[in-house]
Amino acid sequence: MTRVPTLRSFDEFRDAVFAYRLPRVLLTALELDLFTALGSRSWTIPALAKRLHVSQRGIEILCRNLAGAGVLKKQGASYRNGPVAGRELNGSHPLYRGAYLELLRSQWDDWSCLTDCVKTGRPLDHEDPDDPAYRRQFSWAMHQRSMDVASHVAKQVNLRGGKTLLDLGGGPGTYALAFLAANPGLQATVCDRAPALEVARQIAAPLKQGRRLSYLPLDFMAKTIPGRYDAIWYSNVLHIYSPADNQWLFRKLASALNPGGRLLIQDGFVLDRQGLYPQEANLFAVTMLLFTEGGNTYHVEDVRAWLREAGFASVRSLKMKKGTEDWEGGLLEARL
Repeated sequence: MTRVPTLRSFDEFRDAVFAYRLPRVLLTALELDLFTALGSRSWTIPALAKRLHVSQRGIEILCRNLAGAGVLKKQGASYRNGPVAGRELNGSHPLYRGAYLELLRSQWDDWSCLTDCVKTGRPLDHEDPDDPAYRRQFSWAMHQRSMDVASHVAKQVNLRGGKTLLDLGGGPGTYALAFLAANPGLQATVCDRAPALEVARQIAAPLKQGRRLSYLPLDFMAKTIPGRYDAIWYSNVLHIYSPADNQWLFRKLASALNPGGRLLIQDGFVLDRQGLYPQEANLFAVTMLLFTEGGNTYHVEDVRAWLREAGFASVRSLKMKKGTEDWEGGLLEARL
C-alpha cells in the first residue's frame, strides 16, 4: 500500500507535491515499453536510444533515475532490468502484469481531472463498464492485482464446514480459486458480468481446483441471486456503491445464505474515530469519486451497523497476519 506522508510544515507539503516526479518517470518508462526492450540483457544508451527511437539525452536521464530508484541496474555505461522490471514489467516474461500496469498508467490523466469532479460531484465521462472489451481488460487487471494476496487471505479465512461459496462481483475468480485451493471439499460460484466470467474461465481452465468453480452471469444489483450458500465473499465491491445500495444488497444477501451462513466483506475501511485513517482507504475514495456515481470508502462501524440492520446477528473483524492482507483492517465477517 502507498505510504502517505503526514504534512506538518511547508517543506513537507512541497516534498509531497513534488512526489509526482518519480511516478511520472516510471509511467514514461512503461509508455516507452522500456522494460520489455531491455529484456534480459544489458544495453548502452546509444543502442537503447536507437532501439526505442528516442533521444540519447532523454533516455540517459530517464535510465539514470530508474537506476537510482532501484528499478534498473547500472553496470559501467550500461543498464539492465532489476528483478521486478525483468519480470512483472517486462512484456516478454510470463509474470508480466500488463493489464494492471495499463490501468495504473491510464489513471495518471484521470487524476488530473480531479478538480472538475470535486466541483461537480460527478465521475469522469469514462469507459462504459458494460462494454465487453473494457470489462475483460479490467478483469485481467484485477486478477494481476490480487493474484498474490488472494492465496494469503484464503489460507487465513476458516471455511471448514462450509460446502458452498459465492464470490459476488468476483470478476476473474481469483479469490474463488484461492479458496478452492485452500478447501478441497468446497464448491464455489463466481458471479459477475459475462465478459468478466470469460476471463475467469480462462484463468480456471488449467487449474485443478478450477473444476469446482461454477459461473453465474448476473447483474446482482438488479436481479435476484439464485440459490443458497454457506458463505458469500464480497471483496472490493462495497466501495463501488452508495450506502443505500449496499444496505439494500445486504438484505438481499441475507436471503441468499443458508442458516448460520457467513457474509465475508473485504474492503478499504476507514478505522479511526474521526474517519481519517488508514490514509490509503481515504485516498481510494478519490478513485471512487473519479469513476463511480455514488461510491466511497466507508467507516467500518457504519458497515457493521448496516449489517445488523440487514439481519446479521454477529459482526466481527478478522485479523490477517501483517503483510498478508489486501487492506489494513479490511475484513469483516457477518453471521446470520
